[in-house]
Amino acid sequence: MAAWSEQISQCRRQRGLTQEEFAREVARVAWERLHVQVGIDAAMVSKWERGTKLPSKRYQRLLAVLIGDAGTQLGPATDVPDALGFDYSGPVPAALDAVDALGRADMKRRAFLKSAMFAVGASIAPSRDWLVATIEDATAPTRKVGAAQVDAIRRTFGIFQEMDVMHGGGHARHQLANYVTTVVTPLLRQNDPSAATGQALYEAGAEQLYLLGWMAYDDGHHALAQRYLVQALRLAQEARCPELGAHVLAGLSDQATLTGHPGHGLQLARAGRAGLSNGKSRACLADLWALQARAEAALHDGAAAARSVIESERQAANINLDEEPEWARFIDLAYLNGEYAHAFRDLSRPAESVAFATRSAEEAARQHRARRGSLAHATLARAALIDHDIEAAASAATTTVELAATVRSSRSTEAVQDLRTRLRDHDGSPPVADFFELANSILPISS
Repeated sequence: MAAWSEQISQCRRQRGLTQEEFAREVARVAWERLHVQVGIDAAMVSKWERGTKLPSKRYQRLLAVLIGDAGTQLGPATDVPDALGFDYSGPVPAALDAVDALGRADMKRRAFLKSAMFAVGASIAPSRDWLVATIEDATAPTRKVGAAQVDAIRRTFGIFQEMDVMHGGGHARHQLANYVTTVVTPLLRQNDPSAATGQALYEAGAEQLYLLGWMAYDDGHHALAQRYLVQALRLAQEARCPELGAHVLAGLSDQATLTGHPGHGLQLARAGRAGLSNGKSRACLADLWALQARAEAALHDGAAAARSVIESERQAANINLDEEPEWARFIDLAYLNGEYAHAFRDLSRPAESVAFATRSAEEAARQHRARRGSLAHATLARAALIDHDIEAAASAATTTVELAATVRSSRSTEAVQDLRTRLRDHDGSPPVADFFELANSILPISS
């Protein structure tokens, strides 16, 4: 028993993880290596390390994987510089070096990227630099890259975006990171973005990096996501694509608001709209207004949030997704109504929240988009609780669990955990008890 306790403690400390983070890491290995979900928490890890409880044989197999990987997959947290991925103003080769380093660290599950926190303000300076460069819009001709290569990268983007939309950000991020570092960045190094086809290549590369950032965001790795998105913004600038740059700022705005910094989220959404004045994408503009509404709602400015929702709806009414770029295809009724619902939820206005969440849930069900559906039903559950309709809340919460269990999305899992907390005082109700029984059986991981 002593051998296990010492090895577990050493492995956890080498990775720079808390006991709670180490528990999540064991759960991740169980899912990725064995495709099973396990219930584990910090208390269990503490018992193992103190030697008061021996891991079961199933956990011993999982721990053996982690201990065996410690020297090769993660390594000490200090081997990744704190500033990695945040530099925006440097030359393009430096940005590509950062992309490669991020991709390698991501694939090897570096501890730094799991334990690092979202950096308040680190997204703001890049947004200003991007906006200035977009307004200046300098160009110069030079070498080409084959159109077939660009088309292949864009087709790959479409495949991975579909995986993200249908299965969650944690489903295939490491595979995309491998593709970016082995295929995309070598091509970027060999071509100049100021040539027509080179510009298209850099735009495709920026799309891939945005998607990597979004997948990391959805999987709960905010420090990693923020760095990917900053570098995506840099490549979007080189590609002279204001629409894509504005889309990246939308992602950064969403992240800032979610991590508790709505003032930054508001600033980033406004910067995206200002830059988009040099481009055309009604879908992106509708998204930016929706995310501005989310930020304003989190700042408790109900009047401003309502105005932003109305402006987003006005732009959305004229969206033709067939004319939009591939990266904008998910900005539809399921997505936008979900964002509006969240804004009114945060303003404690259940009637409007339910109306928008219902539309989002119906459209998500039609498209079989479980992640979006889980978030919509979680919003419906919270609204029902505000109206003291415990049975309706439990029903919506149960649907949230059923959908969340089918995707790899920390946002969906966190929505379930939030409902666990909110329904705890009502566990004497049979429908609520049924919710807890289902949640504990098919989605037992606390996060």
